[in-house]
Amino acid sequence: MNVLIVGGGAREHALTWKALQSPLTEAVFCAPGNAATGAIAVNTGLAATDVDGIVRFVNERDVSLTIIGPEAAVAAGLGDRLAAAGRLVFGPTQAAGRIESSKAFAKSLMERTGVPTPAYRVFDNPAGAKDFVRGERRPFVVKADGLAKGKGTLVARDMEETLECIDTLMLRRTVGAAADRIVLEEKLDGREVSLLALVDGERIVPLPPACDYKRVLDGDRGPNTGGMGGYSPVSFFGPDAVERAVATVLMPIVQRLRDEGTPYRGCLYAGLMLGAGGIQALEFNARFGDPEAQVVLPRLESDLIALLEATARGDLGGINGSWTSRSTVGVVLASRGYPGTYTTGHSIEGLGTIERDVVAFHGGVAADSSGYVTAGGRVLTLVALADSMAEARERVYRNVDRIHFEGMTYRRDLAQREVEAPALR
Repeated sequence: MNVLIVGGGAREHALTWKALQSPLTEAVFCAPGNAATGAIAVNTGLAATDVDGIVRFVNERDVSLTIIGPEAAVAAGLGDRLAAAGRLVFGPTQAAGRIESSKAFAKSLMERTGVPTPAYRVFDNPAGAKDFVRGERRPFVVKADGLAKGKGTLVARDMEETLECIDTLMLRRTVGAAADRIVLEEKLDGREVSLLALVDGERIVPLPPACDYKRVLDGDRGPNTGGMGGYSPVSFFGPDAVERAVATVLMPIVQRLRDEGTPYRGCLYAGLMLGAGGIQALEFNARFGDPEAQVVLPRLESDLIALLEATARGDLGGINGSWTSRSTVGVVLASRGYPGTYTTGHSIEGLGTIERDVVAFHGGVAADSSGYVTAGGRVLTLVALADSMAEARERVYRNVDRIHFEGMTYRRDLAQREVEAPALR
């Protein structure tokens, strides 16, 4: 079959790489893709939010399955238009995708379905939000309601910092209109984990859990980013915890969306907190995570396209993926200054020297006459696969040392807690 993967980041490179391993695949197209996907598949040059252009391309090229990568394409209604054209699409409708495009909608949905989630309040103006915080005299997590590319959640340490976070989002408008409305959420203590699942409208097939690292600096310091790396599996979130999360978090949401006439088909990503109160849902994403996809997909032993096609058809009954017990660690190599301002156009060296069982997924990368050059904030996700987490961690950092570009920055503590503190699990 012909497959179209929508998006142009490291997540979409990972999806393209895995799709090409499927015996079902004849050709893989990307919209728009990036320099690395262009080397292994066919880039169309179509923007991920060019709904008219993508629908026209799918019809002209008789694309059998379209896989939506980024949240912006979901919010643009690409899934709706493809379904209306009679085309098979892996990715939710715009209405179902509100679970990511509006934090306030997601929190209301969780509240209505009884999904455990931190207490919250929604505000449309900064004065009201700040009056509430002053009255409570304690810190909150401050979240932009709309899509903010992973940069719309600010975790304050005290009341004064909470007030500053409100100003940052609503007055200084660091994420633009996404923070015209904000959610103030109760702060929880615990360990975060990402649980992705394939959902066919009714049935749920969970993928192996992963942990990502949102802060830009070691020790979880600095501003939030789209994600600085991650690992899988997660020692503190085993099969029993996954089963509980499916039963108490994912299934109630999927059933409610179905009952309200907006069935969810695609990858549903739950950001969870495991603490003293058990499993709580912090947020949902209507897509594969980035960088979670880059550390989870290399562990998949079965056919990705068969799984995604069954999901899109609403036919996941009796289907489960097969996964290796091996571990992955992924390190994002970023441009100095990210998630703020940074420069691009710097040559990337050393990609031809990385070892077997290490994959470089390209994100903010372009190509010129000299080879690959930087073209974004998160440039590469380097992922190592090994028999143990310690070996995967050692392998990925050994290979990070082989890659060079001007201003290259990365976290040096990824998966360290898994390797060094087994007694705390």
